[in-house]
Amino acid sequence: MARERKFTTADLFQATEQILLQHGYEGFTFSLLAEQLEVSRGALYKYFDNREELITEYMIYEMGRFLAELKQIELHKDFEEQFTILLNLIFQNSAVPYMIEIGRRIPINGNNKVRQNIESLGRLHFEMYNYCQRLVTKGKMEQKIKSSIPDSVIIGMIFQAIMIPNRLHIPQSEWTASIQELLCHGILKRSN
Repeated sequence: MARERKFTTADLFQATEQILLQHGYEGFTFSLLAEQLEVSRGALYKYFDNREELITEYMIYEMGRFLAELKQIELHKDFEEQFTILLNLIFQNSAVPYMIEIGRRIPINGNNKVRQNIESLGRLHFEMYNYCQRLVTKGKMEQKIKSSIPDSVIIGMIFQAIMIPNRLHIPQSEWTASIQELLCHGILKRSN
């Protein structure tokens, strides 16, 4: 009997993300994952009853990692600096909104672990939104963001900005700076 190849949680989650990004939730199978990890499907079933358990565990891991990075922004006091760091962080973690969308489509099907994971994801998503809400509130209090624009529109625009395809392969730093310019100053040229 051949020994089963070992894999780490990092290997497992990296392969999970690659398959989700390439094939989407509907195309994600344990067969594809096992092939990528060079293990048997049975090795995966030792840890997870189904793909929903695995995918939600992966999402919790990613959201937790993203939130830990997001909270580090508070170490900076300047709003503009915080905003720039937020945009850079969002672009570095551009899969997060896509994974949130996938998470909304995962059926519970009576699986308690999946239900608990989806509830945890909801709390993490709420925490992420609240952090962004606090940053927008700070920007409005410092009169750096127009108070007439609803917070949910501002937060939505920030997170939708990462969904804009970079078809011309503009360098990431230039791309992020252009989106920040657009978010902060709009597209209209102001005359003095």
